Amino acid sequence: MSLLQDGVRRDAFAELSGFRGEFYDCLIRRGDALFELADAVLCADGPVRSLVELSLVGEHRRGHGGLYDALACGRLDTDGLRRALAAVPLPRAVDGRLVLAVDITCWLRPDAHTSSERILCHTYGRGKDQHIPVPGWPYSVITALEPGRSSWTAPLDAVRLTPGDDAAQVTARQLRDLVERLISAGQWQAGDPDLLVVADAGYDAPRLAFLLKDLPVQILARMRSDRVLRRNCPPRLPGTMGRPPRHGAEFVFGQPDTWGTPDTETVTDTRLYGTATARSWDRLHPKLTHRSSWTAETGTLPVIEGTVIRLEVDHLPSGAVPKPVWLWWSGTDATAADVDRLWQTFLRRFDIEHTFRLFKQTLGWTCPKIRTPEAADRWTWLILAAYTQLRLARPLAADLRHPWEKPAPPERLTPARVRRGFRHLRPHAVCPAGAPKPNLPGPGRPPGRKNTHPTPRHDVHTARKTGTTTPAAKKTKKSSNPRPRRTG
Repeated sequence: MSLLQDGVRRDAFAELSGFRGEFYDCLIRRGDALFELADAVLCADGPVRSLVELSLVGEHRRGHGGLYDALACGRLDTDGLRRALAAVPLPRAVDGRLVLAVDITCWLRPDAHTSSERILCHTYGRGKDQHIPVPGWPYSVITALEPGRSSWTAPLDAVRLTPGDDAAQVTARQLRDLVERLISAGQWQAGDPDLLVVADAGYDAPRLAFLLKDLPVQILARMRSDRVLRRNCPPRLPGTMGRPPRHGAEFVFGQPDTWGTPDTETVTDTRLYGTATARSWDRLHPKLTHRSSWTAETGTLPVIEGTVIRLEVDHLPSGAVPKPVWLWWSGTDATAADVDRLWQTFLRRFDIEHTFRLFKQTLGWTCPKIRTPEAADRWTWLILAAYTQLRLARPLAADLRHPWEKPAPPERLTPARVRRGFRHLRPHAVCPAGAPKPNLPGPGRPPGRKNTHPTPRHDVHTARKTGTTTPAAKKTKKSSNPRPRRTG
């Protein structure tokens, strides 16, 4: 047993050292300072509260000036780092399938008037039933999910949304590039199950499925409860004149009389949610129009079929009133086993929220007051590389728990607990960063001289709708009982 454990530890150290070496090779300019900055994030005592305090960590041998200079003027090969992230061991589902979760998290910068390319980001929970837009930098992050309940994910890519970007186009291009990298790294081979991409209701699932139809990818996303889909057209009777219809009867989510008999129905007893009832209807599609994201499409719009799943549970762990969840899957002819696998996989999508919380509250992703978006991208990739090192060090870390914390087995350690012991693991892994050269700080601005080159200020980008808005339209109050969305 000890020999087996020693072999596992050797393999884990080899994986960790190999990734650290590839990470260092991706640092082109100010590489030593950027590498030690990532180590300071991993070895700091407690959560990262400010950027300058990382220069006081023992693993960071340079001064605070070199730290800020590395973020402002450094350079890293993001494509090489993406390939390195795709080549590390990734978690898989029970059937060996890779499950990817995509979501957008925001780096809020409401007071950064000198920072460019800020966008109004929707924030939740800042008031009672209020969604307040706050200026910031939104990032689209893709992670690989683990099969069971866990606070671990495997971040694989991060892309900042710039003003004027179409979220569906950016996400589809991001997923396409990631899938190609995974195939090149040998993570998917011919004959393996298709990759499953899980998303929330903010994504247009049928459009993602249409844009990625040539890849071994399936889309599973939540849909709003006011959607209206269409069934297939019934068989055309002989001798019928006129143009054949393209859409069948309506399937209104909010009207049970339009549902009909489900194709499958399953009942599962769960520990957290009580009895979970899942029903599915096969081959439903939205009625597309030449609006919104389909404006640039020419000719006849496609009919994108999928499976709709309605999930109901008895209660929620928080005590709130449970509402039915509507899911759309890009596959068809789903069996009862497929339905249970899909809705249970969707529940694992919320594990990405634990990763975002660790980025912001422990690793200090949104703490630095960085001015330029390029420096923000640099810092974001350092955080992703640091988190990947934590995940690779997971089988090596000891449980350095606080007195008020319960003991946890090695396989159940959280990322925050693994980070506590990373300082003891770092000397045994590869540390290619060189020693700092002695240097004196610059003279700075002479006393009494004012700044003759003020930093320019930038406005926040706001998306404008096409067409003119009349004063009467501005005063129109939004209805509290919206009509079902019959086009998508």
